[in-house]
Amino acid sequence: MGLLDGVIQNAVQGALGGNRSNDGSNLLNLAMQLVQSNGGLQGLLNRFTQSGFGEHVQSWVGSGANLPINADAITKVLGSSAVAGLAQKLGSNPQETAQTLSGLLPQLVNHLTPNGEVPADSSNLLTAGLGALGSLLGNK
Repeated sequence: MGLLDGVIQNAVQGALGGNRSNDGSNLLNLAMQLVQSNGGLQGLLNRFTQSGFGEHVQSWVGSGANLPINADAITKVLGSSAVAGLAQKLGSNPQETAQTLSGLLPQLVNHLTPNGEVPADSSNLLTAGLGALGSLLGNK
């Protein structure tokens, strides 16, 4: 397993509380869709910044402690209809989906930006890593 696979697996397992099940594969699909629909990792981070969460984004990308973000903020940034659509695909409700994303996104961004900046090829790396991890979780 590559380094990126391990990073993403740790973030997903943290968000799932260590429960390694089909929910992990569904969450991976959700994360891939979320990143892709927002223009890659940089596009997603720009969306958070433009919504007033720039300090949060800086903490996730930087080397210090990650500022937490709550489910309401996730819904504000992504939009309630987008969160509801993702929740439906996950077989969850919007509040639980937003709560899961609030735990996953800071960890994922933090691990994908170890040098304090978003890599130029971050969307390609993230998509490849999530795809590989999805295969791993689906085969176990």
